[in-house]
Amino acid sequence: MDILTTSPALDNALVNPENWADESWVLEQFAWLRANDPIRRLSPEGFEPFWNLTRYNDIKQVEQLKQVFINDPRPVLGPEMMQAMVQQMSGRKHLVRSLVQMDDPDHMKYRVLTQGWFMGSNLRKLQDRVDQLADMYVERMAELGGECDFVKDVAIWYPLRVIMSILGVPEEDEPLMLKLTQELFGSSDPDVTRSFEMGDFMNVVTDFEQYFRELTAARRKQPTDDVASVIANARIDGQPIPDHETNGYYIIVATAGHDTTSSSTAGGLLALLQHPAQMRKLRENLQTIMPTAVDEMIRWVSPVRHFMRTATEDFELSGQPIAAGESVILWYPSANRDEDIFDAPDEFRVERNDAKQLAFGFGAHVCLGQHLARMEISALFKALLSRVDSIELAGEPRYMQSTFVGGLKSLPIRYRMK
Repeated sequence: MDILTTSPALDNALVNPENWADESWVLEQFAWLRANDPIRRLSPEGFEPFWNLTRYNDIKQVEQLKQVFINDPRPVLGPEMMQAMVQQMSGRKHLVRSLVQMDDPDHMKYRVLTQGWFMGSNLRKLQDRVDQLADMYVERMAELGGECDFVKDVAIWYPLRVIMSILGVPEEDEPLMLKLTQELFGSSDPDVTRSFEMGDFMNVVTDFEQYFRELTAARRKQPTDDVASVIANARIDGQPIPDHETNGYYIIVATAGHDTTSSSTAGGLLALLQHPAQMRKLRENLQTIMPTAVDEMIRWVSPVRHFMRTATEDFELSGQPIAAGESVILWYPSANRDEDIFDAPDEFRVERNDAKQLAFGFGAHVCLGQHLARMEISALFKALLSRVDSIELAGEPRYMQSTFVGGLKSLPIRYRMK
């Protein structure tokens, strides 16, 4: 598909999940938009219009201005029909109300409940466990005999085990958590969706809520040392958290806590395979340049593809008036390839340290689990590159059809252990 420059062709194409399975096409559209139409009003069929932001500085500025640009009522892209059906069938404004749907004062009150679990001292306590799990999944590769699908056999399971250990979900329930996560984030992908019916999408959330209602009851009856106990027994303004917000909190931890990390891990390995000189450089300097290599993998993949904000007042963004009530979409893969910020952004460099990528967002809503994600990716690649002598592609990589959260859904590899 060529670069599209006219509406409604580009408007419809950018929000079509099928096109996001072709990463090169998406990046080409964003490169053209950054250069020629960086703040463009889009009106895709079936969607309320919004402003399309593709430049790093514009996206970062919107993220910084949390009073001017808020998450509610439109935190992510969705057809108008879907929002109407959610309200009609559930009686709720949002199908899920998590940190993603919140603004202050609620956002900060809820965020601080678990913030300590994902910060310095607690993460240091987790390091040995994360290292142990990384070794375990590299050993799984050895057991698979030299060929596997890195996404399906390793990348999705390793961060899932880490976050479920923290949350307090038993290992035997991890396949269910993975299935529901994929059905939630991959609802537009034919390989993982439950169905393309709106009612079935809502049933995915219902299944999550049913599971977490039982977990809440168990942790209220007998609290343990896990995040589920913190959420189940937390109080906001002296009152227990309402069920809708309790379930939303569980869902965001249980889904975003592993899916984005698995995408960055798989996409990072693919980037290393496609850039063998960078693979050699990382192998030769495993301890010293791993931090920059991990950040480069995350920049390269940008697994959260967008969030949205809505203006609370008239505002001029880089010369473009945005009226109160209008929404903007923040395309993180575009921000992280901005030529004005990154030197040669389409080159994968494991020692890149010239600007901070925005894959975790910025400001008040910056990803709560960013430090854990870096720790997990670092541990896995240290274990992998220490034990694998050679590695190569063994088939065609395939990407998820999703405009919201996505990455590789298949990465066949062939390898030889040391």
